[in-house]
Amino acid sequence: MAKVEFGEAWVYESIVSALPGIDVSRPVAIGIQLVLFEVAVLVAAWYYDLWTAALAGSAAVLVAALGSAEMLRISTLVRSEPLPETYRRLLFGTSIEVVLAVLAFIALVTQLFVFAPQRGGPSLVESLFGPEPPVVVVYLMLLILWDVCYRIGTAWWASVVSLWRSYRYRFDPRTAQALRRSDLEIIAFSTAQLILVPFVADQPVIATVIVGHVAAVWGVTGLSVVLLTVRTREEDATGTSSA
Repeated sequence: MAKVEFGEAWVYESIVSALPGIDVSRPVAIGIQLVLFEVAVLVAAWYYDLWTAALAGSAAVLVAALGSAEMLRISTLVRSEPLPETYRRLLFGTSIEVVLAVLAFIALVTQLFVFAPQRGGPSLVESLFGPEPPVVVVYLMLLILWDVCYRIGTAWWASVVSLWRSYRYRFDPRTAQALRRSDLEIIAFSTAQLILVPFVADQPVIATVIVGHVAAVWGVTGLSVVLLTVRTREEDATGTSSA
């Protein structure tokens, strides 16, 4: 993977780039992530005879891997254009996506182990692994769910920053086209998370949050695309630019 400057990259990119002695291409890095997690899911399913849960685990691993691919595509598009430094710093350098991921993960853990049991119905953990889930399996589940929550937090932040960028700046048509592609990648980024919905159909709170999150990203990023397009046309008409 190409080296990136710290403070100018997603936390995910910074971690991969910082690993000593490892310099692999982006597809290889994503492939390694996918294979390692998937092997762990299958081994746990075989050892504890939890093949039904393995399908849900594989779906979560796929969502995380697709999220990694989308994050790298978005960052490539953004870095390929001469954009305002403030926008790049907000997108990559604040680590707010990690803060949002932590909040999402804490909310998920609270729902799994406190809210759902208090409501009297089976939690997602019990539905997948039975009344006495193996410790190793729960550990692996939480690790993969953290990876998914990080992608969710990143989608939130990328969409909000894109809307601010489209409102604050005007761009020439070529740059605007690249940024529209970046915004569409954010929409695809969040849409991939709908893969998880069938596996939480019996958990209405989790299912509603996932669908609501995706709808919110669509709305915010869609508005960003509209503003980007309108303001670019205005620039073409007036011949001025504020970027």
